[in-house]
Amino acid sequence: MVISSWENQTILVEFVLRGFSSILQLNISLFIMFFIFYILTISGNILIVLLVLINSPLHTPMYFFLVNLSFLEIWYTSNIVPKMLLIIIAEQKTISVAGCLAQFYFFGSLTATECLLLGVMSYDRYLAICQPLHYSILMTGSFCIRLAAGSWLCCFLLTSITMALLCRLTFCGPNEIDHFFCDFAPLVHLSCMDTSLTETIAFVTSSAVTLVPFFLIIVSYSCILTAILRIPSGTGRKKGFSTCLSHLTVVMVFYGTLIATYLVPSDNSSQLLHKGFSLLYTILTPMFNPIIYSLRNRDINEALKKCLSKKPCFLR
Repeated sequence: MVISSWENQTILVEFVLRGFSSILQLNISLFIMFFIFYILTISGNILIVLLVLINSPLHTPMYFFLVNLSFLEIWYTSNIVPKMLLIIIAEQKTISVAGCLAQFYFFGSLTATECLLLGVMSYDRYLAICQPLHYSILMTGSFCIRLAAGSWLCCFLLTSITMALLCRLTFCGPNEIDHFFCDFAPLVHLSCMDTSLTETIAFVTSSAVTLVPFFLIIVSYSCILTAILRIPSGTGRKKGFSTCLSHLTVVMVFYGTLIATYLVPSDNSSQLLHKGFSLLYTILTPMFNPIIYSLRNRDINEALKKCLSKKPCFLR
């Protein structure tokens, strides 16, 4: 669809998201599978939030950041999956340029926020294990709120810079995006303007919000590992590992899939592989996070058992 002509080129007002397949039977199977994943993701993360809110023993910095992470995963998945389901089953493959840009903005902002939150959580585990005597003094409630709010605000503001540059681009020519959501690279490839500045700014900002937390996580866990290995008793070492195992697992899954996605060349031959990796960190990782925390975390397990063993905990 076009609205006008610009230097003998058509200006687009909507894009077509190609999704996965044109085979009806396959699309029905994909719809059922992704719909189940979406319900599990939303319900699992809501459960984590409610468990932390209603159980006072979980009112600690670690679980405060976990609530932020679960709240983020709810919106992160909801930004992509509902539209993807429409593309698969209802054949509503079109999305307006404004809608596409908005989807990318929230996707980029929430992805960056998750990187910072994971970095903040690793710092929290570092203080708890390496400086336990100063932990309660350093990780106060107000400091935790500032760390969380700073992570959200910083990432949404940084993504706004890229967003402002994207909004200045004119899109013309082919209007098909060979993906199931509006990612950055497919968007800029459809522009008929010079996108070098936009790509450079996007690279700098995205590198800052992904690599800086990643290095913080590496340094934090290096110190944590050193401190745990110095504990003389096997029981103490096991307890030390158990306090950060859930977070470390989430970090490895999230960063592993994210890095794998963007290491794949963005040519036509590898587009299917690119979609597969994108599914991992946009749909599967948010679903696995509450499972990882519930299976590997004794406090969450105890809070859940407490709620299930008595009358409904939400009614107390």
